[in-house]
Amino acid sequence: MSRSRLPYHSLSPAVSQAMGAAGPILDESPLGKQLVHLIYLRVSQINGCAFCVDKHARDLIKGGEDFQRINSLVTWRETDFYSARERAALAWAEAATRLQGGEVPDPVFLGLKEVFSDREIADIGFATALMNAWNRMAIGFHQPVARAAFPAAQ
Repeated sequence: MSRSRLPYHSLSPAVSQAMGAAGPILDESPLGKQLVHLIYLRVSQINGCAFCVDKHARDLIKGGEDFQRINSLVTWRETDFYSARERAALAWAEAATRLQGGEVPDPVFLGLKEVFSDREIADIGFATALMNAWNRMAIGFHQPVARAAFPAAQ
C-alpha cells in the first residue's frame, strides 16, 4: 500500500474527534464491547479495509476473544462458533454494508427483533454505520497498517 494521502485526523480534528467519540459510547452499549468489535471487524472485512481489519482483530484479541472465532468471522455462516445474537447482528451488518437492492431485507431486520431490544438494534445500526464511515476514510486516504507484533490474549 502506498503512503497515506492526507493526515485527515489532524486536518479536521473536530470531525475526527466527534466520530471517534461514538466508539467508546458503543463499547458501553448493552450489546457488549465484544459484539460491537465483531461487527466492526466483519464490516471492515467486507469493505477490504486493511487498517481497520488489523485494528479490530487486535482489539478483540486484547479483549480475550478466541482466535479461532476471529479467524473464522469471514465464514461465520459455515461454523457453529457464534450465538444466535451474534449471527443476527452479523447478518444485519453485512446487509447494511452491502445494501444489495438498495435495502436491508425485512427478514434480516426481523431476525434482529427476535433476539435484541429496540435499543440494541439501534446500536447495531450505529456500529455498522460508524465502521462503514471509518472504513471509507481509511481506504480513501490510504491509512497505513503498521507492522507490529500481534498481541497476546489477556
